[in-house]
Amino acid sequence: MRSWRWKRSLNFPADLLNDEWLETNGIGGFASATISGLNSRRYHGLLVAALDIPVRRAVLLSKMEETLVANGERFELSTNQYAGALHPTGYRYLGSYETVPCPTFRFQTDLVTLEKRVFLVHGENTVVLSYELGNEPGAGGEYSLELRPLLAFRDYHATTHANPAFRREFEEDEEGVIRLRPYPDLPDFYISHNGCFAEATGNWYYNFEYVREQERGFFDCEDLFQPFVIRCRLKPGQTVHMVASTRRRTASEAESLYQAELERRSGMAAVLTKDADQFIVRRGNGHTVIAGYHWFTDWGRDTMISLPGLTLCTGRYEIAREILQTFAANASQGMIPNRFGDASGAPEWNTVDGALWMFEAARCYLEERGDWEFVKEKLYPVLQDMVAWHRRGTRYGIHMTTDGLLSAGDGLTWMDARVDGRAVTPRDGKAVEIQALWFNALSTLHSFAERWGENEYAAELATLLALTRKSFFDQFWNEKAGCLFDVVRNGRPDASIRPNQIFAVSLAYPLVEGAAAKQIVGVVRRDLLTPRGLRTLSPGDAAYRGRYGGDSFSRDSAYHQGTVWPWLAGPFWAAWLKVHSYSAESKATATRWLEDFAPHLHEAGIGQVSEVFSGDAPHEPGGCIAQAWSVAELLRLSRLLEK
Repeated sequence: MRSWRWKRSLNFPADLLNDEWLETNGIGGFASATISGLNSRRYHGLLVAALDIPVRRAVLLSKMEETLVANGERFELSTNQYAGALHPTGYRYLGSYETVPCPTFRFQTDLVTLEKRVFLVHGENTVVLSYELGNEPGAGGEYSLELRPLLAFRDYHATTHANPAFRREFEEDEEGVIRLRPYPDLPDFYISHNGCFAEATGNWYYNFEYVREQERGFFDCEDLFQPFVIRCRLKPGQTVHMVASTRRRTASEAESLYQAELERRSGMAAVLTKDADQFIVRRGNGHTVIAGYHWFTDWGRDTMISLPGLTLCTGRYEIAREILQTFAANASQGMIPNRFGDASGAPEWNTVDGALWMFEAARCYLEERGDWEFVKEKLYPVLQDMVAWHRRGTRYGIHMTTDGLLSAGDGLTWMDARVDGRAVTPRDGKAVEIQALWFNALSTLHSFAERWGENEYAAELATLLALTRKSFFDQFWNEKAGCLFDVVRNGRPDASIRPNQIFAVSLAYPLVEGAAAKQIVGVVRRDLLTPRGLRTLSPGDAAYRGRYGGDSFSRDSAYHQGTVWPWLAGPFWAAWLKVHSYSAESKATATRWLEDFAPHLHEAGIGQVSEVFSGDAPHEPGGCIAQAWSVAELLRLSRLLEK
């Protein structure tokens, strides 16, 4: 599982829309499309730049129209879906694709091959495209390549349309670097190439259709602008480079930029999968985690859950420290931001579990590094303050009740989907995983206080822990089902069988142990486990929704009502191993599940792990094609199985 590298021959048209590639730049920007080159989402583009790192993303360069001319015959290599028509159909010439070291496409004609390579420069909004003509025997004749950049220049959640405000003019300097600025509120955009010449055109391409947006119930049509065409004569073995960037770069730098990326990526190979690297981005002087591609930014809950897998399991300890410091510095009233706003927006604090997950992230960091000095100086005061705020009450009705348990308002747990302003999965009151996380946080803080000789504080926490454990069993044990209630709301328990109860077993300081823990794991396995993760609701429940897909209403209605989440496989198998005393047989069972998961890496986001899957077989992938905590928890499971 740790390698997740692959190369394959393509099966069209079956893979035309379903398989997508992703390339990121470490500051929130990315490039992505289907492997055919067709853009099926408004989020697809060759350069989706992060203008206020790591947010305010804009699709600048949507795609490149490419034509290979061989001995007078034209081969259109692009693939587009227009309203009612697929044109051109360049996928017919695409013979293979590979992900390592970067997305690479090989087009095949009768006489010659053309290899296209796409990579982003780490730390900047720059994409480099390289085209190398094959040097096969018999490849004589005359060849040329025509490149037509198609520009969008808009927010990545929007679409653009032909309009008179789009500034068509461009300037070309003495080194052949072209500068454009279609709109004054977006940055200068530079395109450089080592072809023969660029010929001004100024054409709008109308009615691109984005089928994934159509399926999701969003506006699915866009116009793109083509400012010029680059014409390049080619000889077998020759390479043409094109560099597009928000900073001035020349095509002569393309090869050195590629070699630098090769060195960076090969240097991390022993300790870091490409998947984990794509989610870690800069924020200010530190780092954070992009929750998912294409449309999520950095979310507090997702970041803390993902931290152990993305950083500690991959040896990026300094990054882990920086992430913890970033969120500690932004703590407010005992909470960490659930989502940072754009540069002009304020953080959002609407989560009950983000801060509690930070305790577990800090504990994992200590377990891995033993860096007590850092934790004591930078984190311990913040964690103490978090507990104090939770005990006396903070935003959204989050507070500790007299029984030592945590209560909160609605829509604050990770099951937060809403339809028409109403929660699809109401979980206000005392949610089971919040109690597990609260107990784990108190236990973690208790261990810190004991280590540093704060005996009075440690004794106070020990008393609270005992109360919390007793109250939890009194209120959450469902004797009839042999598992835990999901929520206790105004003294009334919700007996829905959901995966949230697994955290009462899986966390480092479990609320439930022994025979009861084994029963919980057994019920979750029986009702919720699938080859792709855990369902969010038992299929036997009348509210179960077995398929995730369709428009926003349909998706949100199913999001936590049966939809499978792969990130939950991490805590489930951790609990499984724990209740079976890490026996060889229990490890073998978990290993088989992990191996059976591997085929998913060849669908949806290639080499990545999707956000969700349908609850019913065959468990089609949905949501984001690359989700941070999905990757992180599978990496963490891999590490558990290595011990």
